Amino acid sequence: MAEAKDSGNGSIQRRPWDLVQDLVVETVLLELCGLAFFGVATLLAWPFGWLPDSSLAALPTGLLAGWPAFQLYRAGPPRRLAIVAAVLALATVTLLVAAAANWALPALADSEAGIVIGWLVAIPVSAAVLAWCLNRANVA
Repeated sequence: MAEAKDSGNGSIQRRPWDLVQDLVVETVLLELCGLAFFGVATLLAWPFGWLPDSSLAALPTGLLAGWPAFQLYRAGPPRRLAIVAAVLALATVTLLVAAAANWALPALADSEAGIVIGWLVAIPVSAAVLAWCLNRANVA
């Protein structure tokens, strides 16, 4: 883990990158928990003939994984540019990963799998961009 520095007055300061790293780890863990829960629910419902759509799994998982970023944004003063940067990162990474997934797996190109994969990869990236932008705004 990252080392904390003593500022001299007894308080421990964390490095700026620690906030970003902690937020990304928490986001990925929540994303994995959401996908695991949805997987178990799918396995339980599968014998009854219910197979969910992939976007149905991605939306609640994305909302659950976005909770730490929302809490970080709510805790500090609002920075509109941080939100714009995070949304642009979310859209860019989603589209790039979706294009790569559709190129690598042409059999899935007609389904929504590329977008879902891109969305799930882009959530931690956009959380990192948000944390970095908010941290840079607080340092300045």
